[in-house]
Amino acid sequence: MKVIVATGNAGKLREFQRILEPLGFDVVSMKQEGIALDIVEDGDTFAANARIKAMTVHEHTGHAVIADDSGLCVDALDGRPGVYSARYGGEELPHPQKIELLLQELQNTPPEQRGAQYVCAIHFVLADGRELSCQADCPGQIGYKTRGDRGFGYDPIFYVGERSMAEYPDEEKDAISHRGKALRQLAAQVEAGIRTGEIVPEGSAKAAN
Repeated sequence: MKVIVATGNAGKLREFQRILEPLGFDVVSMKQEGIALDIVEDGDTFAANARIKAMTVHEHTGHAVIADDSGLCVDALDGRPGVYSARYGGEELPHPQKIELLLQELQNTPPEQRGAQYVCAIHFVLADGRELSCQADCPGQIGYKTRGDRGFGYDPIFYVGERSMAEYPDEEKDAISHRGKALRQLAAQVEAGIRTGEIVPEGSAKAAN
């Protein structure tokens, strides 16, 4: 099943491809499809923003589209930066500076109060307009310093166990991450729909009839 990923984030795209392609999805980017849209993410929840992105690209193309909205929710900051994770400190502020800003906010916060969760909401619009959604999280802690050179975003300071997310190899990260969990939930929904005939993969002979 061909699906367009509604993101311009190369790191996210790689994660979508790693997880969905072995399950039979033909994952393509907006850039590959020649899509250039200014999507206004003005929802107040991860789920709302994921749906906005998916529906915007679907209405533009008529194809199956998948989108996510994800972010970091820090307990000591009452869930901030949350849905504003990508805009924390200003949209143009590079992520290394966003990380420094977050560490400054937490500089007097003891270890037992540095709990946090990565949250990911996924929205999938099939070619026929039907919609599927799911959400998952990954609990962890905010460290005192950055470690690792893998991943993206806040991964260097988000620790699961003794390692930051930026230290986990791709396969291990996908197994525990918020996005990996949510994508596997979505894949299970799609596979169940295909088995029952409720979902017909775009491009199949049955879909063409």
